[in-house]
Parts: sequence; C-alpha cells; structure tokens
Amino acid sequence: MNQTSEVVIEPYTLLRAALSLFQKPPSELEHPQLRQAQTQARNEYDIENRVLNSAEAVNVMISEQELEMAFAEVRDRFEDEETFLTALESNNLCEDSLKAALARQCKVDSIMERVAARAPKVNEVEVGIFYHSHPEKFRVPEQRSARHILISINPDYPENTCENARKRLEEIAETLKRKPHKFAALALKNSECPTAFEGGELGTLVKGKLYPELDSTLFTLKEQEISAVVETEIGFHLIQCLKIMPAETLSLKKATPKIKQLMQERYRRNCQRTWLASLPILKQ
Repeated sequence: MNQTSEVVIEPYTLLRAALSLFQKPPSELEHPQLRQAQTQARNEYDIENRVLNSAEAVNVMISEQELEMAFAEVRDRFEDEETFLTALESNNLCEDSLKAALARQCKVDSIMERVAARAPKVNEVEVGIFYHSHPEKFRVPEQRSARHILISINPDYPENTCENARKRLEEIAETLKRKPHKFAALALKNSECPTAFEGGELGTLVKGKLYPELDSTLFTLKEQEISAVVETEIGFHLIQCLKIMPAETLSLKKATPKIKQLMQERYRRNCQRTWLASLPILKQ
C-alpha cells in the first residue's frame, strides 16, 4: 500500500512565492496556482538552506535593529494592528514566526550581498564597448513639456453640450490670443481636467502619450505656441507647447553612469548565480 505525505512548506516562504507569482496570498489561489506557488516555495527554501549552510554564512549576524526594521516594513503595509494580525493568522503566521522568517530572510540577503561584493568592478574599456555595441539604448526621442485646458462634453449639462463646450473654449482661446501669459490662471479657473490645479501642466511627454488629436497637434507647435481648439472623444482642448527638447543620442560621458550601474548589477547577479551553483545539495 503506497502512502504519500505532504511536505510541510514554511508559511512565509509560501506567502512570498504566491505574492511573487500571482499577487495574491495562498488562501486566494486556485489549486493549480497553489501547486505552482508551493513548488516555487520549496525550491526557494532549499536554496536558502544551502546558503545558510555555506562557509560564507559563518559569523553573519542579524542585529535586533535590522530585524525590527524588517518587521516594521511588513507591519506598515496594513491599515491597523487588527488587520495585520488577521492577515498573519490567515497565512498560518504569528508575530514570532514572522520575525523568525524575517531573520532568516535577512541573513540570506546579507550572505548574498557578501558574495555579490566579490564581483569585479566595471572598467572604462567595458563601458565603451557596451556603449558602441548598443547605440539604440542611448537614443532619446524628442520630448515636449505642455499644458492644456479641457472643456468636457456632457449633454446632461446645458453648459457642456457639444456646441456650448466649444463656444466656451473658443472664448478662452480669444482671451489667450491677447494675454497668453494667463494660460495657467485660465486653466485653474476653467479646465475640467484634474491638471487644472497645476495650471494645466501635463509634464514632459514623448509622442504617443496623449489622445491622437492632441498628440499630433502638440508635436507641430512651436515653443510657447497655443493651439486652436482641438476636439477629442472627451471634449475640447487648448494645448500649449512650453518647451521642446530635441531628440538626441546620449554621449558616452552622459551614458557612462547608467552603463556602469547596469553592468555592475549584471556582474553581481552572475557572481551570485555562479556561487549558488557551486553549493552542495543538502541531504533530505
């Protein structure tokens, strides 16, 4: 007679795996999803055991302060103490078991950081080779900063019928022809977009971020120029181009910090992966 026994999975590791894979706690997963989360949790726990049993783990200590900071970071994700404790209970955890799991996780992270610190430093030659091998990564498209005024279309309100909405905005446009410096004030007073509180500011934009009608209009304007009335599916707009930042290719000097960061992180991960692969598999 064959008997199978379920392998007990550490609750916090299972919770982490479920959130990582499905953004849900284990209790909310369908059976196939739960099985997948359990498999990942077992694999992660095995790897962590190998890390904790390595020579590099000797003398790695987690201070009470580090543990309390990790615990507080988890606790602060919840509205209040009751919600926090309920969440712990629903995931087969309590404060003590959570702290134990966090202490384990902190120690694993510290060990992995020690290993990553062995990674070689990126040198200038490597940076140059990367820059010239991947020119497409350093092309910055044209960007424009802009602001707008919106009068929406809503037949339920007399002032927002299609005809009246257009008329209201055309009157604002006439004012701006005489007093373009009043754009922000008129946006605050009249615009029906949440950006009104910032004077209609839309921020810095590349092509494709706005409604197509606004997008095509903005990228034909000169700096400080205000458009004619533009209609989109939500209403009528005036849009002003504040500043044009032409497309450019970042110089090697400007790109160097980004390249160094990217390559150094890659070296660190490779160092960790190589070290993990060298660890002996523990006997069950």
